[in-house]
Amino acid sequence: MFENAFKRIDDALWKDAGCTSELDYTEQSSWLLFLKYLDALESDKAIQAELEGRRYNFILEAEYRWENWAAPKDEDGKIDHNKVLVGDDLIAFVNGKLFPYLHGFRERATGPDTIEYKIGEIFGEIKNKIQSGYNLRDVIEHIDELRFASQSEKYELSHLYEDKIKNMGNAGRNGGEYYTPRPLIRAIIDVVQPPLGKTIYDGAAGSAGFLCEAFDYLRRNHPDRSIKQENTLQTKTFYGKEKKSLAYVIAIMNMILHGIEAPNILHLNTLAENISDLQDKDRFDIVLANPPFGGKERKEVQQNFPIRTGETAFLFLQHFIKILRMGGSAGIVIKNTFLSNTDNASVALRRELLENCDLHTVLDCPSGTFQGAGVKTVVLFFKKGAPTKKVWFYQLDPGRNMGKTNPLNDHDLQEFVELQKTFAASEKSWSVDVADIDKTSFDLSVKNPNGGEAVAHRKPCDIMDEIVLLDEDSAGVLRTIRELL
Repeated sequence: MFENAFKRIDDALWKDAGCTSELDYTEQSSWLLFLKYLDALESDKAIQAELEGRRYNFILEAEYRWENWAAPKDEDGKIDHNKVLVGDDLIAFVNGKLFPYLHGFRERATGPDTIEYKIGEIFGEIKNKIQSGYNLRDVIEHIDELRFASQSEKYELSHLYEDKIKNMGNAGRNGGEYYTPRPLIRAIIDVVQPPLGKTIYDGAAGSAGFLCEAFDYLRRNHPDRSIKQENTLQTKTFYGKEKKSLAYVIAIMNMILHGIEAPNILHLNTLAENISDLQDKDRFDIVLANPPFGGKERKEVQQNFPIRTGETAFLFLQHFIKILRMGGSAGIVIKNTFLSNTDNASVALRRELLENCDLHTVLDCPSGTFQGAGVKTVVLFFKKGAPTKKVWFYQLDPGRNMGKTNPLNDHDLQEFVELQKTFAASEKSWSVDVADIDKTSFDLSVKNPNGGEAVAHRKPCDIMDEIVLLDEDSAGVLRTIRELL
């Protein structure tokens, strides 16, 4: 229904000198999509208020509503080109009036959980990069074709937007930063099985893939929700934090398109919080996350954690353990080297995890799970409150070399999800008693006793093929820049 509109939006952005990558395409279409969505939301609420005999107080003043500045209509419901802003006039309005006005909502909002606060936060963090007012006019008119009226329309829009996020994540060698493969997320959620009414948290939200998939899971498994349960699902279930501006904007838009009207996503550095200050009211029932791996944090940030390390992912893991309620469950993606590193921080963190949580499952993911990331990962599944007695390992082997053209799919993970229910032994799965683990190193290396390889190395030719594909993407961007010079 809307696929062609999304393609035309990208085509129009590709022509603009200010947009040179998939990241730019997603960012610029996101703020416009948000304003189009806000217009649809306000129109629905105004109609509802009229039917109930009430007056609706619009969030935006008339001059700044989509229907007035972006897409004024004539009597036939078509865009009135005698009234629209174009060219330099359009750019001057957007940059000089619209963005400053929208940014001001952050100060005027009553709290961070309101749509007003989200408006102010979004438009204080991103800027309009579209330089040509004529290109911007084209993009606006394509976005105006999109509709948010029905569930089927929102469903299609959410899937198209997810495709944009996936393309953005695969556009460079930092693929895992913005995009966690959705089949992996769905398998993690199937194992954790979040109940309706429990709080779900991701302190490294990225594009909010975990929260969106958890929302879909709960809607799918609880179709006969009461009004109270629906309100809880909408407003008191999903919580997240995200440090990076672009990821924050994408997370908000992604959750909105999935059906959450005012996402509880905070724009801040999770690791800047001292975990010793966390109280029970700050904790959550379930933690689902893929924290950034490979990053390094400053010394002052490391001071917020009892186990000092510059490795970002290890700091996040401490945060997740601390913020999880007693009896709560977690599914965390982390580099596989966490299981065997011999540095003091890694050993101390593994000990902390085994002694204070029940690390019941470790999923060993093959190379290529994260496109372009260049690292192997594992998923840690644990419950807080009791020490680990036995760890069940599963070594995922999809039977092919995964890459950009052969990504992970839901079928690849079906056996894992099924065997995990009973911690069954197989050629790919086995259990390890914690009593047998070396108490000086707490080494949890993946060592399949059934003949599986501890590390499945990819063929050099396959690695080279993927490098070529990634370099072709980069070369395409450079050609575009050269043509514009």
